[in-house]
Amino acid sequence: MTKLTHINSRGEAQMVNVGQKGDTKRVAVAKGRITMKPSTLEQIKTGGLEKGDVLSVAKVAGIMAAKKTPHLIPLCHPILIDNIAIEFDLSGNDSIEITARVESTGKTGVEMEAMVAASVSALTIYDMGKSVDRGMTIAEICLESKKGGKSGIYRRKRGD
Repeated sequence: MTKLTHINSRGEAQMVNVGQKGDTKRVAVAKGRITMKPSTLEQIKTGGLEKGDVLSVAKVAGIMAAKKTPHLIPLCHPILIDNIAIEFDLSGNDSIEITARVESTGKTGVEMEAMVAASVSALTIYDMGKSVDRGMTIAEICLESKKGGKSGIYRRKRGD
């Protein structure tokens, strides 16, 4: 069984010491999905919601959230982020797929930053669209891939 790095020998929570690790290029990609009525998606696509440009606001919210991750997740390290990109796939008839890509050069990975970015982007879409569709659901927040550091490359397999 693999030892949990955020638990010390007494079973207490601890921040992992990354001081001795070398800097490497880190990239993480996370995805999420928000499902809604087809009419809600159409209003988002056409800019028909009264709160404004939903996707632009959700993109900025995701970027801001990635930068605030160590304030939200207790044992995450504050890190310098080189780049954050949020993309939306609106090709479905009742959902938006969100992809968040975060890059850094440092001692620890950016998986949590990418997942927080995807989550908050989805929550922002919900917030801006709830006046017409309170039944929207957010699901499938997951790490798609990561590279860099000691553990190397991870790519999500279908069914994971």
